[in-house]
Amino acid sequence: MFKYIKNDLPASVVVFFVALPLCLGIALASGAPLFSGLIAGIVGGIIVGALSGSQIGVSGPAAGLAAIVLTAIGTLGGFENFLVAVVLGGIIQIIFSILKAGVIAYYFPSSVIKGMLTGIGIIIILKQIPHFFGYDANPEGNFSFFQVDGENTFSEIINAINFISPGATFVAVAALLILILWDRVLSKKSKVFQLVQGPLVAVVIGILYYIFTKDNESLAISSEHLVSVPIPDSIQTFGNLLSFPNFAVIGRPEIWITAFTIALVASLETLLCVEATDKLDPYKRTTPTNKELLAQGIGNSISGMLGGLPITQVIVRSSANIQSGGRTKASAIIHGFFLLISVMLIPRLLNMIPLSVLAAILFIVGYKLAKPGLFKKMYLLGWKQFVPFVVTVLGIVFTDLLIGIGLGLGVGIIVILIKSYQNSHFLHIEDKSNGAHKIKMTLAEEVTFFNKGAILKELDSLPENSYLELDVRKTRFLDNDIIEILEDFSEKAKNKNIGIKLISERGVVENPDSYIQFFQLDINRHKNLQYDHTN
Repeated sequence: MFKYIKNDLPASVVVFFVALPLCLGIALASGAPLFSGLIAGIVGGIIVGALSGSQIGVSGPAAGLAAIVLTAIGTLGGFENFLVAVVLGGIIQIIFSILKAGVIAYYFPSSVIKGMLTGIGIIIILKQIPHFFGYDANPEGNFSFFQVDGENTFSEIINAINFISPGATFVAVAALLILILWDRVLSKKSKVFQLVQGPLVAVVIGILYYIFTKDNESLAISSEHLVSVPIPDSIQTFGNLLSFPNFAVIGRPEIWITAFTIALVASLETLLCVEATDKLDPYKRTTPTNKELLAQGIGNSISGMLGGLPITQVIVRSSANIQSGGRTKASAIIHGFFLLISVMLIPRLLNMIPLSVLAAILFIVGYKLAKPGLFKKMYLLGWKQFVPFVVTVLGIVFTDLLIGIGLGLGVGIIVILIKSYQNSHFLHIEDKSNGAHKIKMTLAEEVTFFNKGAILKELDSLPENSYLELDVRKTRFLDNDIIEILEDFSEKAKNKNIGIKLISERGVVENPDSYIQFFQLDINRHKNLQYDHTN
């Protein structure tokens, strides 16, 4: 696991700086104690990171669950009651892994997964613009378009224009320039600049700037524009920050409903993130999805027991890990230990980090996820890829993660149905001599009820006195609905004086009296045509 420590250690530092404000922000957006977000980040890094089959995925509190957590804390009667649902949700995820539910991830189209990554990248940039200029009214974890504070993504950006903090903006611009210079120029000139990551330098510059300008009225960064980590005075005080589940309410139905909701949404977010991070992985490793569900279930149960928020694998942290050169799960585990040690030993130093500097770091992460060139690439792949991609992006930006993915998946299914409708058969007019039409129709390998409309339209459009060759030699599955259409057409054909030749692997039949009997005979003798007669 520590074979690539020279890659994983710098990456873990970057992930730590990305995860820290997100853990706090998601807790704030969830209406939960701030420390609960840190606990989830620590458990997600150390416990889930060790158990996970993913080499580059990073887990922690999920923005997609913030609305569910916020509602559940109120309806369940307090945070301690909610923690029971988190523990039970983890157990349900373990059951999902035993039932091999991880296969669900493989049924999401590539265009939707790419749209998810791009949408998240755009959301990261949009949500960090206010922080970049020193306007921090919006919690970092509130990634939905309509926010818990009544604002939306764009109104928050407009509000930021009226509350620009000169000091926060100046250090953010400096940090962004450092990051771009480090990534585009310095990292290519010397291994020193590859070992010492640009985000770490940006954070150090931010802390130094705060220290040297805190007495300057115009350039100072006020406390509300800084990271805010709870500061325990002692080990005993540290323990007092923990909350524990109230198992006395375990029999209440609403606890179990919340637990199942957490398990379902957290599992879906994790599986989608796994699919996305595997695509981003430069070494193209495949994560065992059922093992990932098991790791997440154990992590959620432990997080709930210690007073932490629900956990999923998170694309923001995972993509930051990949972009920073992380090679193995050591990066995720080390970042978890960094969170734990920093909260216990150096919380005051962490509280000197400007949020605007962290916004600059996330700008780079978001841009790498949502590069403009990807839109052109998806467009060139054709409308079947581009439309679900764009719908997913817009859905995520203007609603939230799960709704956006659902919209993209729905459009993807519609595209499949359209192509299935179009590809049910091949029609070729061979001869028009003497006013007679000789037409050959070749049915596809699988013909189902989805293809009824297309085939019926073609048959009804055949002119009188024509001749139809119906070739089913390539067909391996024929739905009963299609057979009924052919039966009905045989009667219409007599009235329109249309001759029919049926060609199968068994032979040729002129003007068959019964298609049902013919196909049943084909099954019984040759076993190479599946005829669905269950209807």
